[in-house]
Amino acid sequence: MLQLPVEDMEMAPGYAVEWTVSAAGTAGHPEESDPAALASYNQQDHFSVAQALRAADVGYASYIGGSFEIPGSLDRAALEAALLHLVRRHEVLRCVFREAADGPAVEVVPPQDVKLERVDVGRIGSAAEARAYVQQFLRGTDTLRGPWIVMGAMIREGSASVYFACDHLLSDGVSTPVAIHDIATAYAAYAQGREPVLPEAGGFLAHGAAERRRGEAMGPEDALLDHWKRFVARNGGQVFPSLPLDLGIEPGVPYRAVNEADTLLPAGRLEAMEARCRSVGARTSTGVLAALGVSLKREGGPDVHRALVPVSTRGRGPYEHGMGWFVNTLPVEFPVADDSDFAGVMAGAQEAMDTMRPYAGVPFVRAFDLLTADQTGPRIWPFAVSFFSYLDFRRTPGAHSHLAWKAHKYVSTTHSNGMFLWFHRNHTGLHLNSIFVDTPQARRAKAALTGTLVQTLDNIARTGRF
Repeated sequence: MLQLPVEDMEMAPGYAVEWTVSAAGTAGHPEESDPAALASYNQQDHFSVAQALRAADVGYASYIGGSFEIPGSLDRAALEAALLHLVRRHEVLRCVFREAADGPAVEVVPPQDVKLERVDVGRIGSAAEARAYVQQFLRGTDTLRGPWIVMGAMIREGSASVYFACDHLLSDGVSTPVAIHDIATAYAAYAQGREPVLPEAGGFLAHGAAERRRGEAMGPEDALLDHWKRFVARNGGQVFPSLPLDLGIEPGVPYRAVNEADTLLPAGRLEAMEARCRSVGARTSTGVLAALGVSLKREGGPDVHRALVPVSTRGRGPYEHGMGWFVNTLPVEFPVADDSDFAGVMAGAQEAMDTMRPYAGVPFVRAFDLLTADQTGPRIWPFAVSFFSYLDFRRTPGAHSHLAWKAHKYVSTTHSNGMFLWFHRNHTGLHLNSIFVDTPQARRAKAALTGTLVQTLDNIARTGRF
């Protein structure tokens, strides 16, 4: 699986069909209706950002989507059954969000009340028209009003492209391969007249409720905040570490976003880098993080690299196959002053990652409230933040078929006030998807950083040095 800007999507023309989720509501099954659930911390924060930007008259949208190919003549009934199976299987896709005084209220529609509304758009004649149509279709989610998921297909005589988008309220990075695996597996079963057999999928609402209980049980003096407190003290009293690049922006102001993708290392060179990392007792992800810290220093950054790191909270149980926002955010810091000492920098980076992990259960939004006495969550981040995300798609559901399915993931946001770096590994190598503010300075800074990063990673692979 490759994570790309949706603008880089390749789409052959065909006959376009759209599906959106609708529900009869719970009136017909009052005994089965769940009371209004609480949104998770991440969902509440994301919803608040959308509200704040709407109040500022900023047309903000953010989604995570995916696409894959089905070879041969499409069984449309089987595909529609597979899409309906996906929505009924994952409760987060059946959530309806409403604005309320204390954050979004969430209604969960029972599976039997869900149906799909199909629209036959018709034939699209050229690749350029097909690409433009699909790109616009995937932008059809809306954080505050819905729909929160849209699904579609481009059908041809000998193949079909299936694509979907979920508002970020519903989805994290791993949810995309989960959805592609579920749809493709269910389609194959229905096309053969069978019921799909899939692993148990843990519900996101229970996960979010447990996270909230942990957060509400914490107080300002809780020992679980110690890691954050030490980080804040060394970060000049700030919860957020700043990105040490000149992006030419005013702090806290949303700008139109640019979305780019780069290949950093091909598979063979990445395996050589992985061996270098292991030789000093570090993981590949740690090597990428260390390379980023060293590269930022070489671009004028500080001698200590600080960043916020998204951490999966799925574990290896049923949540591994669930859809939702199973992510927490934690800080890391390590020295990069002596970039000639590969083993030393790597040891510091690995120690930072290992020190962080015991605090993965401390919700970031709740930690922010307790550390700042804000009680509203971080909402819009105050300035360009140092951010590092790493995901190995080879370890996600359905990875063995990603190449055959031509699976792709798309992260899209209309606005940003910094630079976000999503590193990901797949069967072809190491790649970077970045979203950043659309200013001349930011474009130059990102290009320079990418060039330095490629050289630094290649140095590790070839020589075992930065």
